Order: sequence, then structure tokens, then C-alpha cells
Amino acid sequence: MKILLTGANGQLGSCLQALAKNSSLFTVIATDYKDLDITNQQAVIDFVANTKPDIIVNAAAHTAVDKAQSEVELATAINAKGPNYLAKAANTAAIPMIHVSTDYVFDGTATQPYLPNYPAKPLGVYGETKWQGEEAVRNTLAEHIIIRTAWVFSEYGNNFVKTMLRLGGEREELGVIADQYGCPTYAGDLAAAILACCEQIKGGKTAWGSYHHCGDLPTSWHGFTRAILAEGLAQGKLSNSAKLNAIKTEDYPLPAPRPSYSVMDCSTMQKAWGVAASDWRAALTKVITLL
Repeated sequence: MKILLTGANGQLGSCLQALAKNSSLFTVIATDYKDLDITNQQAVIDFVANTKPDIIVNAAAHTAVDKAQSEVELATAINAKGPNYLAKAANTAAIPMIHVSTDYVFDGTATQPYLPNYPAKPLGVYGETKWQGEEAVRNTLAEHIIIRTAWVFSEYGNNFVKTMLRLGGEREELGVIADQYGCPTYAGDLAAAILACCEQIKGGKTAWGSYHHCGDLPTSWHGFTRAILAEGLAQGKLSNSAKLNAIKTEDYPLPAPRPSYSVMDCSTMQKAWGVAASDWRAALTKVITLL
């Protein structure tokens, strides 16, 4: 199965390529913006026509949540127009598409984990443009899977785990937000989930629609940091650890508003595709071992 992968150099793209190399089932056409500008509709049409993939996996995104507030045009181009162009090209080529989205399409006012059909109400430009991208895929291509994920970390690129490990070793004290709740997700587990879907699609499965795949247990950024520092100490990656202080969102103002509760229910993904939520604590141990 030939997969056209966008966003190949990001955390998810890097993990997906690493997994696909160990499988005889997949050939990955890995692209980043230098290889394929998804904001250029003609370039997308031509690339898909020339490479003839069996499926498109869109892992490309403008993920700088705070920068998106002032980079509205760029965020819209990458997060909304790009998925639209990819979906149109997939429709023309009569192939399916898997599109990765975010928990930030929700406003955080729920009191129980979000199911995929819960009404979206983004708080900022990032979430709004990602929602626009979702809608473009839904309205353009019947044969699609949208997978929302959250709080992604891995051994690749820059991410929260690496930042907290560094700061935890450098500083005497760390103040981390304790009133925002979500589910950390290992990019390798998300990549495995996507490849599991690809394999089943190759076998003829057609459970198209929107799903959630994220970590299995909710926590706060403070709780996540506590786990990161504890694992860093246990593995000898930290000789000493900063004192960890819980702070409120209002104590650390940022340009983009965040949902205070973006815990997602992954049960429909497990039922339809046999993919369980990610064991983020086990993944955290693995990732820190690799750093």
C-alpha cells in the first residue's frame, strides 16, 4: 500500500515513517512543505496524479497555537485550505484520506470526555482553522477518516516532554498549569493507529468518519510534568529535579486561549478499528529512554 504522507518531518510523520520501515505492507511517499506545498492546489493535484498513492495521510499542520493568533492567513492556508485541496485530489483519484486533527476544536466546557460527535466550538485561531479543515474533508471526500488527538509527544522534534526535562534539570523551581486537563499522546502510538487503519482499509474496511485517539488517562500539565520529572530521575536523565509548583491558567497568560478540559473518549475508535487509547505512561518511559 502506497501512502502519501504530508508533514513527514513532524513528530507524527517521523514516527509513522519509522514504523512503516519495519513493515512490508507499506511504501511511504514522505513529503514536507519543500516537497509538496499543500496550500498550492495545483501542486497537490499534480503530485497526487504523478505519484498515484493508494491513500493520503495528512499530518501537516500549523501547530504553533499562540503564533496562529497573529498568523491567521498562514494557519488558514495550512490547516483549512491544505486539507481541502488534499481531499479534492483524493476524490479525483478515487482514494481515501486520513486527516489528523486536534482536541482544540472543543471549548473545554464539557464535564465528561468528548465523543467525536460533540459539537465543536474552538476558542482560538488554531482550533478554528483545524475545524475548518475537518469540515472541508467531510464535505469533499466521502472516504475519509478524521482522527483527533491531543498533547502529542515523542522522541522527535521539540515537545513538552523534552522542554520539561530540560527545565527540570536547569531550574530550582517550575510553575506549571494545573487547571487544564487533557490526555498526553505518544506520536508513535498515533502512527500505529493510523497504519492499523490503513491495513484494514487495504483489506476492504470502510468505517469512514471522525474518531479520537489520545492517551488513556487524563491529567493536567502539572501532573504530566510530575510524571516526566519522576521518570527522568528514575532513568538517571536528571541528577536533581526542580521543585514543581501548581499554577492557574490566569497566572500564565498566553495569546491563545486553551480549553480547560479537552479529555476525549476513544471508545468509537476501538470499536470501529480495534485501536485502543494510548498508554501514555508506558510510552513516556520509552521516550525518555530514547532521549
